[in-house]
Amino acid sequence: MIFQDNVIKEYLKNVYFITGTIYSCMMLMSSLKTSKISNAAFQPAMNQAFQDADEFFGRTAEEYKKWLLDNTREQLDFVLLDLIRLSQNQKVLCDCHLTMEEAEKFTEVSKIVFLIKEPSNLVDDYCNRPDHQGFSDFINSVSDIEKAKAVCNVTLKSLNEKKYKEIKESDYYWIERTWKSTVDETVGNVERHFGLVIK
Repeated sequence: MIFQDNVIKEYLKNVYFITGTIYSCMMLMSSLKTSKISNAAFQPAMNQAFQDADEFFGRTAEEYKKWLLDNTREQLDFVLLDLIRLSQNQKVLCDCHLTMEEAEKFTEVSKIVFLIKEPSNLVDDYCNRPDHQGFSDFINSVSDIEKAKAVCNVTLKSLNEKKYKEIKESDYYWIERTWKSTVDETVGNVERHFGLVIK
């Protein structure tokens, strides 16, 4: 069954999105996969098993890129259905990945913020974030750490370079994270854009 854009927007009217370019490399521990909701016949990327970090990061940049895109696309259906359920009687703030094309289908310009970063050396930056130490531990467990990081960086730059420029040239509200950025400043900008008090 395919729902029209106006139907999806109506059911997501209480959802505010914080999104950006594809940045998360580590989707192995998806709660969707472990919940057994997904099915390998319909969500093959989500259900692809990797023996260890060497196998996960041993793919070519093109293989890795395809898997990331497929995984993100497969998870989106689950995310949207959860958001519809959760936002029936309350406002919901959702941190997920949406493209600008998806944003146009699912929400209004006033209800989405794109958080972006210049797409170079994303892996070290990602690993240095305290909320992503699981990924840092995982990539640092490979036999050849520098090669794994290089493949990740090439993949993410390939995925994000064009999108980064398109977002900056769009009518969407975006915030670029730099070494000068602070959490409080970012939260304040998001609050002002949404007209919400985020606790």
